[in-house]
Amino acid sequence: MLNELVYNFAVWLDDTRWSAMLHESYYMYNWVESTHVLTLMVSLGMLFLIDLRMLGYALPDVPASKIAERLSIPMLVGFTIMFITGISLFYAVPVRSVQSVWFRTKMVLLVVCAVNAYLFHNRMNESVSSWDNDARAPSRIRLGAGLSLGFWTIVVICGRFIAYDWFDCDYEQSAFIEFFAGCVDGQERF
Repeated sequence: MLNELVYNFAVWLDDTRWSAMLHESYYMYNWVESTHVLTLMVSLGMLFLIDLRMLGYALPDVPASKIAERLSIPMLVGFTIMFITGISLFYAVPVRSVQSVWFRTKMVLLVVCAVNAYLFHNRMNESVSSWDNDARAPSRIRLGAGLSLGFWTIVVICGRFIAYDWFDCDYEQSAFIEFFAGCVDGQERF
C-alpha cells in the first residue's frame, strides 16, 4: 500500500516537465550532482572535524566551543546547498530513486543523523563549560560523535551505490528486497 502510494507519486513527479528537463539536460543534471558532492565534502569535512575534536583525535589544544562556533556556519551553508541539490537530484529521477534500496536506506539514515545531531548539539551546549578545554569530551558526547561519523559514512556509501542497480525492481529479487526497494506488482519498468 505505502510502496504503491510512493511509486504513484514518483511516476506523477517524473511526468512533470521540469523533471524531464532536469534529467535530460546536457549540463544541468551534472552541475547539480557535482554541486551536491562538493557541498557534501565541505559540510561533512567540517562535521567530521568537530566530531574528531570531541573524540580527542583532532586539535585537542583548541577549545571545543571555538571549533564548533567557527565551523558551524560553513557547515550549515554546505548542508543547506546539499539538501537543495539532493532534492533536485531526486526530482530529476524520482521513480528510479524511490525504487532503490540504497536511496531508501540513505533517507532513513538521514533522519537518524538529524536526530543524532539534535541530541548531540543539545548535550554539547548544556555541558560544554565543564569540559571545553579537555582533550576529549564526556562519554555521552563522544558516543554522539562516533555515531555521527559512522552514520554519515554509511550515508555517503549508500549515496554512491544509488547509481548501481543490484537491487532494482527490474530484476527478480527476494520478497524482502522487493518490499524494501518499493517494487510494485504490475508496474512499468523504468
